[in-house]
Amino acid sequence: MTVSLRVVLDQLVAPTHPDLALASQSLAAALVEATPAGCSVEAIVPQGEFAPVQGVAETRRLPRGRRETAAAWQLGVVAGVGGGMIHSPTLMAPLIRHDRINDNDQTVVTLWDLRAWEAPDELPRASVMWERGMLRRAVRHADAVVVPTHAMAERLESHARLGERVRVIAGAQPDGFGAPSDADARRRDLGVPRACVVLAGGTGASDGLAAGFRAAAPTAFDVVVIDVPAGEEQAVVDLAATSGVAADRVHALAGLDRGDRAAVLDTAAAFIAPSPRGAWPWRVVEAMALGTPVVAVDSDVHREVVLDGGILVPETGLEDAVVDALSDGALTGDAGRLRVLAKDRSRAFSWAGAAERVWQVHADL
Repeated sequence: MTVSLRVVLDQLVAPTHPDLALASQSLAAALVEATPAGCSVEAIVPQGEFAPVQGVAETRRLPRGRRETAAAWQLGVVAGVGGGMIHSPTLMAPLIRHDRINDNDQTVVTLWDLRAWEAPDELPRASVMWERGMLRRAVRHADAVVVPTHAMAERLESHARLGERVRVIAGAQPDGFGAPSDADARRRDLGVPRACVVLAGGTGASDGLAAGFRAAAPTAFDVVVIDVPAGEEQAVVDLAATSGVAADRVHALAGLDRGDRAAVLDTAAAFIAPSPRGAWPWRVVEAMALGTPVVAVDSDVHREVVLDGGILVPETGLEDAVVDALSDGALTGDAGRLRVLAKDRSRAFSWAGAAERVWQVHADL
């Protein structure tokens, strides 16, 4: 009898965030590649357009769209889903009472950040309430909750009593993430220089952009800010000005796809990560994968993820560290020490490795 791992892929129908969509697609593809003998991967998706992941054996279409499904599942209404081994790359899962011992039903969810608890003012109220509600359901009904770092697992303890059900499985850069063949044209279209200092985020306090701008101010480089929330571009430029970076040196970019991000990061002089947030640092991992020198605020997450792949300093030392990075061979290509360290560290993260861990979690359950 074939054992099926049923993966919730709502993010491939109606993504709530591009990183969650990429993670869901990458993990699903890797799960197919890592499928043990006698097993298969199936998909659970809400109503809507869905491009199937190659190798997925079967797709269960739900009767409602994502928004309606999310609301129903928050209330524990999961008719039409079915049981079995269910894995979600997010908190979106049919979390209800089930019998893991006798029926072999199991449900595992994933939590990538704790902003709904640690920085709720930076999210829509509806998103905060939904995430908190789904974590409460996970406490009651999830067989395991996956987080990407041990640091986040420790933080999660103060918000939910999950005990030994927490599992740590790191995320990764998108498979094949690298500078596209038209990188020069992309940078030209975006209006950014080949060499620059890169930051990521918006004006929320937990993004730490002000500290990043202060660190970049003494350099001669333009500052490119990626992942700017739509509509906050001018606010980011204004924040830069109050932090010592002239407006004509700042490029605030929203809505970049993976190709544009890779084009910007690939030739960057440095990527500055000033946020102490306990979330999985998607852009740090992407920067390291491209061999971009990383200068990060010393936090529990950065210590675990960056490790020896970049420079870790207190916020007060960020400016000096950026200057050091830019004078430490960062512009000399692959021979630069920080570029080599970053690329070497990035090899610790892969979706293939994550998929193997996911299969093992379900086997252990």
